[in-house]
Amino acid sequence: MIQPLTALVGDDDLYEVINGEKVLKPMSTYENVLAGELFGHLRDHATANNLGRAVIEVLFDLPNVDNDRRPDVAFVSYARWPANRRPPGLNAWPVVRELAAEVVSPTDDMSDVMEKVEEYFRAGVALVWLVLPQQERVYAYTSPTAVRVFSRTDELTGDPAVPGFRLALANLFPPPDPPAGNAP
Repeated sequence: MIQPLTALVGDDDLYEVINGEKVLKPMSTYENVLAGELFGHLRDHATANNLGRAVIEVLFDLPNVDNDRRPDVAFVSYARWPANRRPPGLNAWPVVRELAAEVVSPTDDMSDVMEKVEEYFRAGVALVWLVLPQQERVYAYTSPTAVRVFSRTDELTGDPAVPGFRLALANLFPPPDPPAGNAP
């Protein structure tokens, strides 16, 4: 279960608001690198096709949910927030995004992660990706109970939330470390 750390969370920290409490959202280096890679591929596709904005670690005000969540990567189409409209200077962006992606850390509690998935769908998100780095898999949810699992040998798709997005997961997950005796 997520423990609130309100007294320890500053305004510059990455946090979510859960049941009215600020809760830190820590990630390890590896999970941060994967989130950055995923963001880069998504941003490049969205920009090249004039689809919308890919964002990383942005706090969103979820409608129909009492919590504010900060997906590791998200996509907001220009249909939901026009290109000529600047994102607000608010703490939490009041827009429903089409895609929310979470890179799951080994310290994450899966019941908390699945609660977040359900909240995303209650708020109107169309697609949720759960990236499991240790297993080199991505779970693509189109509802809380409809999921497709992609492995390192598969191509992740963003349809219909991010039309035309394709990513060979071998390009997301780095190759395994060489055996100890073969390191450069």
